[in-house]
Amino acid sequence: MLTLDEKLNRAEVMIQKPAFRKNKGLGNEVGYYIFDYPAEQELYVRERVEYIRKKNENSSDDYKIVVFDLYEIIIDILKQKGYLEKCYEFEKRKGFERITKSVGNMLRITSSDSLIVRHIKENTPEKAVVFIVGIGKCYPILRSHTVLNNLHQVIDHVPVVMFYPGKYDGQELLLFGEIKDDNYYRAFKLVE
Repeated sequence: MLTLDEKLNRAEVMIQKPAFRKNKGLGNEVGYYIFDYPAEQELYVRERVEYIRKKNENSSDDYKIVVFDLYEIIIDILKQKGYLEKCYEFEKRKGFERITKSVGNMLRITSSDSLIVRHIKENTPEKAVVFIVGIGKCYPILRSHTVLNNLHQVIDHVPVVMFYPGKYDGQELLLFGEIKDDNYYRAFKLVE
């Protein structure tokens, strides 16, 4: 079994290959990948993702690694709409469950016109590799399969890699290795 460092090294080598960035699988499907890792290694994975992004930024590669932190996107949207402070008050009055549902509705998370998906689409250059991070920080507002399903409908020209704090076996997503998410079959494990 590979160590986390070995998996991250292999992932870095893989995304540098032109064939990976051509973004077509056997059935000509879009390249969606999940890099799963133990949730307790979250901070280390964040550091490595940032390292990979900076290394790409300072290179002469013909593609750009774009990192989207889902939690930061949610906070930015709430701030732009003037809702962040209102969310704090709403949670105090109505509770955590109600605020997560309200924020999810406002962001249109389950819609094909999700504000998060729109943000990612509008900020993804033509030659890119998209890294999605922050899924653990967004629980329970946002579920990984929902993001992937909605992204799959609008991003089909660049590979997308979701860094997932949990387990993915090619079908089942287990957030933090414990919370069962809906099954997701369209993504490949980035590194076995």
